Amino acid sequence: MSETLQHVEQMVDENPRTDVSEIFREWQEMLAGFKSRLDDRFTLTRDASTADLDTYGDPDNGPSGSLAAYSGPEIDWLVHSWIGDPRTGFVNMHLTAWLGPQVRVPHLASALLLWPQGWFYVDGVPRGDLVGDGDYFDRYYAETDESWLTFKQDHPDFTWFTSRTGFIRASLSPTAYCYSFPTTRPNLDTVRDVLSTTVDRWLGWVDAAEPVPAEEQAALAERDLRIRRNIAERDPANVMGERMFGADLTARLVRALWGGDRVSPRPVG
Repeated sequence: MSETLQHVEQMVDENPRTDVSEIFREWQEMLAGFKSRLDDRFTLTRDASTADLDTYGDPDNGPSGSLAAYSGPEIDWLVHSWIGDPRTGFVNMHLTAWLGPQVRVPHLASALLLWPQGWFYVDGVPRGDLVGDGDYFDRYYAETDESWLTFKQDHPDFTWFTSRTGFIRASLSPTAYCYSFPTTRPNLDTVRDVLSTTVDRWLGWVDAAEPVPAEEQAALAERDLRIRRNIAERDPANVMGERMFGADLTARLVRALWGGDRVSPRPVG
């Protein structure tokens, strides 16, 4: 299997501008469907800090986007967002759910990118040390190891994406999906299947999770916030936001990804 070792801006700059609006709308519908499943399972309230980010930019003539963040009794921070200009071939979309400290289930993380080829990332962000805590690894990562290996063998159209930023590489679990691919119908269906399977499994983990002792929850919540902030602030793709919207709005969007301006309380035990 081949490997991609480019920055996102390199992938965008080195490819012709292509209208990807059709796939963008398909992915919007797909992520909205997954978001509805999370709405059915969790009590979620839109955080007021993102109310005016429902639409930003110039949807009719240029780059634009939308970012909505939610929280609730079981969810610390959930982000449903997109940014880009599908008419010129670049869109970045997110649906990520960061759980509260009442359980240690991995957080659900997903991202989709058109540049104009496709790229996707799906992972369970660990809540602990996978090497130091073998039981945690066995519970949440061992069961997905075989399917992860099979995917790499059975889908030659998908090219493993290796970030040129070491910190981002360190943020991936051993069973993260992080691939670029031609946007053929079979490949788009494969991405949908992987995301759907991941959401199903993750919701099952949440329902079966044992509670975290109350005296351990504050430390877990603090760790979660550090990880979420570091990933958002260190993402090398933030340069694309600065290109389209400038440094000030991009900084605000990055803060919204980790909850830097949140007004809702965190679900800390």
